Formats: sequence, structure tokens, C-alpha cells
Amino acid sequence: MVSKVEDAIVPTHLRPEGLAFLRNLARHNDREWFTPRKAVFEAELKEPMLAIIRKVTDAMATFAPNFVRPAEKCLFRIYRDTRFSNNKLPYKTHVAAWWSHQGMEKTSGAGYYFHISAKEVVIAAGAYMPEKDQLAAIRHWLLDHHAEFRKLLQTAAIRKTFAEFEGNSLTRPPKGFPCEHPALDLIKCKQWGLSATLPAEAALEKDFAGVVARHFKLAAPMVDALFEAEEEGAVRAEMMVAIPPIPQKNTEKMGHGAFVEAHPGRKNKDAARMGHPEFCGCSPIKTGEFGRK
Repeated sequence: MVSKVEDAIVPTHLRPEGLAFLRNLARHNDREWFTPRKAVFEAELKEPMLAIIRKVTDAMATFAPNFVRPAEKCLFRIYRDTRFSNNKLPYKTHVAAWWSHQGMEKTSGAGYYFHISAKEVVIAAGAYMPEKDQLAAIRHWLLDHHAEFRKLLQTAAIRKTFAEFEGNSLTRPPKGFPCEHPALDLIKCKQWGLSATLPAEAALEKDFAGVVARHFKLAAPMVDALFEAEEEGAVRAEMMVAIPPIPQKNTEKMGHGAFVEAHPGRKNKDAARMGHPEFCGCSPIKTGEFGRK
């Protein structure tokens, strides 16, 4: 166990012994190897990661104050959940952290992430595992805000620092969304994130926590936009709960435009019947690179 004196001087970067442990763990991913070396894991990986997270969090207070969380809440466990997986290896071969918005579940919504493995460092930000309602909310928000969202992705600093936009796109438009729209490439995404990959040795540098924080600061406007979309979606969902269902016999009196406006969740089902082929899930159009048109 690391003493309080040792904890006070834990560096905000890894030592070579930390990367060596991850390399060996990849070769000996079993409890027989890990258990007698757990103290080494805690001294060379867990405690330095907590120190890195604390320093990054201190920096985030100036540009992402609503994402400030205790380090222990950000750090992922080294143990894999193998209950529903065919892969029964008990340990992850990387150490990772995730900052979610205050009040959100650890892995939901937009946030900030980094991990260190023996092969690489990955620094990322965005919405990677949005829940169903969050996914719909971001897509609806992009219908009207796609231009400003693209501007956030296309700044010179973002394009220089983050090599990848991670969208994990659908092959067809999601149900209820137009098949011809200038935001289609963004709407088809199942996640919206920016990532940068660095050599594993970057985690050994004394300013490693500063490097992570600077990446996060650049991505903060995009993360804020995604969280705004999630918030608008939550408000929209509350409003829809308050609207009573409209009997079918009254929809003709309203006109289909009013019906679709009052019941956006029914667009895909009812638009075809009411003469809106653009909401019928037709073939996707070809688009350019994610985030650009």
C-alpha cells in the first residue's frame, strides 16, 4: 500500500515501470500473475493515474467546471466485466479515465476521456455511449445547428490536434429523419467524438497531465454543444409527455403539418401516409468526410 508520504509525491505521469506492467499484463492476463503483483499495479498505475486525473481536473475548473468530479469517480477499474462476454480475460490492458457532466451516469452523455496502454495514449472528447433519448436529442439538435457544429470541428487548432472524428455511422438515415438534409452525415452518426493518438511514451513526460488538459480545452466547445443538445432533448421529452395523444379522426382537421409539429415522434410512421416522402427512410445520399461538406 502506498503511504500518505508517498501519496503526496506521486508524479502526474507514469514511470517506465508502469508501461512495463501493462506490457506484461497483456502477455499474462490472468489472476495467477496479477494477484501477487497488485501492489505494483497500485503503485505504478493506479496512484499515478489518480494524480494525473486530479491535476487535469484542476485545469478543467477553468473551462469545464460542470465536469469536475472526484478522481476516484473518473478512474475506470482495471477489472473487466466478463459476465456477458465471450472474452473471459479478467483484466483490461490499459488504464483509463472519463469525466461526465455532474448529475450524469459515468458512461452516459458527452464528456472527456483518455487512456494509456503499452502501445499508445488516446485522448478523446464527445458523446460516445449516448442513451437512446440522448441519441435522438443530438440528432434533432443537428437538424437546425449542423452548420455551427461543423465550425467547431473545423477550427485550425482542432484539425491540427485531433486526427479523427469518430462517428460510427449508420448506413441509412435513422427512422424519422429526412433522407436529404445538409446534416445527414452527422445525423447518421451513433456517436460524436474527437480523438488524438499519441505514443505510449507520452505518458512518461512530466507535463503529461498538461497535455491531456490542453486537448480537453480545445474540445470543450464541442462537448458543450453536445450537452446543450442533450438538455434540449430532455426539455422536449418533458413537453411531449404533457401533450395528450390526438385521436386519428382529428388529424385531418389539423392538417398534416400541424400534426407532425405537435407529434415529432410520429414523423416516420405518419409522414408517409400524409404525403411527406422525405421522412420515409429512403436511400441515403453520399456525403463527404465527417464534419465537412
